[in-house]
Amino acid sequence: MALSARIRTKDGWAVSHAVVTVTDMTGTQVVRAEADDEGVVRDSAFLSPGAHTVIITAVGYAPAASTALVTASGRADVGNVVLARQGGEELPPPGPWTVDPVHSSVGAVAQHLGISSVRGRFTEFSASIEVAPDDVTKSRVEAVIQAASIDTGNAMRDGHLRSGDFLDVESYPEITYRSSGLSVAGVDRWTVHGELSMRGVVRDVDLELSYLGTGGDPWGGTRAAFRATAELRREDFAMNYNQVVAAGIAAIGTTLRVELDVQAVQGESLPTG
Repeated sequence: MALSARIRTKDGWAVSHAVVTVTDMTGTQVVRAEADDEGVVRDSAFLSPGAHTVIITAVGYAPAASTALVTASGRADVGNVVLARQGGEELPPPGPWTVDPVHSSVGAVAQHLGISSVRGRFTEFSASIEVAPDDVTKSRVEAVIQAASIDTGNAMRDGHLRSGDFLDVESYPEITYRSSGLSVAGVDRWTVHGELSMRGVVRDVDLELSYLGTGGDPWGGTRAAFRATAELRREDFAMNYNQVVAAGIAAIGTTLRVELDVQAVQGESLPTG
């Protein structure tokens, strides 16, 4: 085999659509080969001994270039080549991912009496992620949260939050979020644009997303980790209830900070084992 190479992302994932171009020292193209599904490039064309320039390109990634020395046998082993996302941004490998609710959390923080915070979480939810293969800004996120699963650690408070003063779970049992696109916010950071439907009201809500990386799990699967935050105004979702205590201080703050810690499993379903 005259030319061989393995094209990977920084996390070690194959870049299956990469193209390798080899030119001689005059700039003349002598080989052009495409990576297979495993990100491996193999080409049998004979290469003249000497120094050559190797250029690797792939849609959505910054190009990489290096010099390869072709031996007298006409072979050049480029080895592992790591491509960075265009502009430095990273996401997990393309395709479907399913959020694992057992190892994820959907929480919210509200100010209490102007001096401290009350934390709550939703214990029942499902979500899916689709990482677009060529243009990652077209990746999608969808989530459904069971409103009645709110848990703040206090039964009386939870009952009030489920009432018509707040979530009104009898009339609106589900809270949903559907993304409309992503934009780059920095290296490994994204802004997810989408619509949140809660209590019968639909509003545009952006999530500030950090990609924390990928790794294997004990069940033979691959997992990706994310953290996301957003800030909501209660009045935007018709939750206008408030109680004013001494000195005009509101018992509950008018804004909520949403905090998401997410593990997603590669594929369209969760492992059953």
